[in-house]
Amino acid sequence: MLQSLRIRNLALLEEVELDFETGFTAVTGETGAGKSILLGALSLLAGARADKTIIRQGASATEVEAALFFTDSRKLDAQLLALDLPPCDDGVLILKRSLPRDKPPKISVNGSMATLTALQELGEYWIDFHGPGEPRRLLKEGCQRELLDLFAKNEAALEKYQLHYRAWREVVDERVRLAGAEKLSADQIEFLKLQLAKIDGLELTEEAITTLERDYQRQQSAQDIMQLAAGLSNGLSGEEGLLGRLAALLREGRQLESLDAASKPLVDRLLSASVELGDLDAEFSSLAQSLNFDPEQAEVIQARMNSWLDLKRKHGSKVELVVAARDDMRRRLELQSDVEGSLAKLENQIAEALKTARKLAVELRLTREKAAAQLARAGAKVIAQLGFKKADFQVKLLPLAELGPHGDCGVEFLFSPNVGEPPLPLHRIASSGELARVMLALKTVLAEIDDVPLLVFDEVDANVGGEIGRIVGEKMANIAEKHQVLCVTHLPQVAAQAQNHFVVTKDQSGDRASVDISAIHGERKTRVSELARMLGDRTAKSALAHAEELLGRA
Repeated sequence: MLQSLRIRNLALLEEVELDFETGFTAVTGETGAGKSILLGALSLLAGARADKTIIRQGASATEVEAALFFTDSRKLDAQLLALDLPPCDDGVLILKRSLPRDKPPKISVNGSMATLTALQELGEYWIDFHGPGEPRRLLKEGCQRELLDLFAKNEAALEKYQLHYRAWREVVDERVRLAGAEKLSADQIEFLKLQLAKIDGLELTEEAITTLERDYQRQQSAQDIMQLAAGLSNGLSGEEGLLGRLAALLREGRQLESLDAASKPLVDRLLSASVELGDLDAEFSSLAQSLNFDPEQAEVIQARMNSWLDLKRKHGSKVELVVAARDDMRRRLELQSDVEGSLAKLENQIAEALKTARKLAVELRLTREKAAAQLARAGAKVIAQLGFKKADFQVKLLPLAELGPHGDCGVEFLFSPNVGEPPLPLHRIASSGELARVMLALKTVLAEIDDVPLLVFDEVDANVGGEIGRIVGEKMANIAEKHQVLCVTHLPQVAAQAQNHFVVTKDQSGDRASVDISAIHGERKTRVSELARMLGDRTAKSALAHAEELLGRA
């Protein structure tokens, strides 16, 4: 529900902060007082487009901000997540929109920057307008279908159908992909086989490639490495090498040890150095000999390295890139091996999946047909109570050329206000007052299942008398048991039945006109006076008495 609304510098209104309650709220005021300002503020927060002419003269920007509370915000939070916006905090949604005169507009949702499109999508969750020029959710075919399914309690059947519909579409998409797959010529197939043979000739692991690159590098520098390793070995064990000189030093160390036992650790260290240098000599000698590649071994390393360099140029410098290319080539060859067989298999799967989906679509349509007749009767009954004695209301199913995400049919609500005139889709009703009353009738029937929390009605009482106005008020009060209802009205019979009441006034006594909105539902005397004004004269005793009677009756 809408908890609070702050408006700054919108049209003739400078600033107002309003707190809202649950139930039915009436908005009244003289013609031209500016009641549309309140609806305009809500429209801005629902994502309506606006130009800068709505900014109050002399102000730098129009700003509108609202707080809404949801007892269960899980569905809304999922949509916020999809829009990359913060979820509700304890069920509270904060919307803010600023329209500066000289700067780009700003929108925020729960404190995070948002787009106008995001605001429009979120508006579908929290508000439904019924009035001239306003976005009307119930006019959309998708919404009409959704409401009929809710009325028919089709949730489980629709979910089951959509599961099989998606399965059918997935198999169809797979067939399209396979049928459109590249057809390879004999030369292309042979080329791919050669490429795979070349790749399979290598062990494509990081360790194996690292070893190959090391062996190749050593082979390329073998002569230099052999000369350096042999020179180091000769420096250690040659005629003038360190090991020969170290042997003489060890003999002198033993003599020192025989004269001074405390010097033994030093002599032992000298011995260890001699042993380590001996090991180094052996390893340098082994390295020099190991690099004496035989021609066949050298040729194998060269060939493997050439293959690896060629693959790197074609597919990328990393092992995983070459592996991915290999897997793709294998897949392309596998597709060529039995395309016709695979297509035939998919055709059978498609036929089975389509048969199941069609069967479920028929079941769904049958429940919709039954519910459509029931909803049409219930809607027509309420519409008649609202002053359309000879009206015709129908819920029509529209067959689809092929299965869609919601079955084999669409849904359309049709209405004719006068006898002898063919019923037309709701969006083609010329009179906004007629449309608003049809919407009110449908909302009355669907109040239990429609989960949009805030319903806004404007001109719902256009061209109706006092008796019908009383019924309009009663219907709104009934809807308000399940929803928050906001109604701009000129009829005291409607306003009197609201639990909450706002009055819009325009002051033109000064140099500049201004508009104010104030709550009067806590002030009975003020409210009686406003109802008497709506009856014709706020000072007349008869009007005041009638206003008291209306409030008492409500």
